[in-house]
Order: sequence, then C-alpha cells, then structure tokens
Amino acid sequence: MAGALRILIDADACPVKEEIYKVAFRHAVPVKVVSNSRMRLPEHPLISREIVSDHFDAADDWIAENCDAASVIITGDILLADRCLKAGASVLGHNGKPFTLSSIGSAIATRAIMADLRSGGEGMLTGLGGPAPFSKADRSRFLSALDEVLVRLARHV
Repeated sequence: MAGALRILIDADACPVKEEIYKVAFRHAVPVKVVSNSRMRLPEHPLISREIVSDHFDAADDWIAENCDAASVIITGDILLADRCLKAGASVLGHNGKPFTLSSIGSAIATRAIMADLRSGGEGMLTGLGGPAPFSKADRSRFLSALDEVLVRLARHV
C-alpha cells in the first residue's frame, strides 16, 4: 500500500455523500471531498475538502493524480474510474457496483456507444431511456460495498 487508507469523493454529482460519511466514521477512515465549488460538509475531523478550479475535469484530474492503492474512489465517471484503477485505487460507483480492471473496458465501450447514439440526434435514443432512477436498493448496495472495500483494504495497510 502506498499511503494511509482514505476515501476520495468525486463530489459534484455524488448522491451518496451521507452514506460515505456514515461508513467512514464507523471505520475511522478520512474522507476528502473534491469539488469545483464549496459545498456544505459535516463538521468532523475525518472530513476535509479540496476545491479545485472550475476547468473541465479539474476534480477528476486532482483525484487521478492523488490516488493510490490505499484510496477508495467514489465516482460515477467511467473515465475517471479507469484512470484511478490504473493508479491502483479501488473504485465504486454511486450504486455500489465496483469498477474493476476486468470490467472497465466494457463500461468505456458502452459509454462510447451511447455517446455515438446521442450525437446521432434525438430520434436515435427514442425508447432507450436513461439510467434507472437511484433507488433504496442502490443505497443499500453502496453501503455494503463500501464497507466491504474498507475492510479488505484495512487488512493490507
């Protein structure tokens, strides 16, 4: 392990920040909230913030440059997940599904296909719908997955 166990949140669109804090407090793991703007955070010694510029992908760049094998990254951004996996970090999506080195390639390919369909005009996506709404099951899966990752990594620190 390169450093101390910690959680880095790609926070601007993260729907599970409260869940992250809950699990982090239980495991006494520091959390770094990375965003382009100031947001309200709980007053707690384990929580800190990193406000980056408003340049495109500034938060992603900061996270990718500062993660290591002791980092758990929380993001819904597939390309950021890929960069962090290559740096050795563990990466969880907001729904609790882990991004892994074996699954990231198909996730990137699906993302590219959807981008191509969207660029083809509105008619191309008719009937395909968007992502499913965030559910209680997603929150529950996320809590469980984050707990499992922290337990696994704590054994190696």
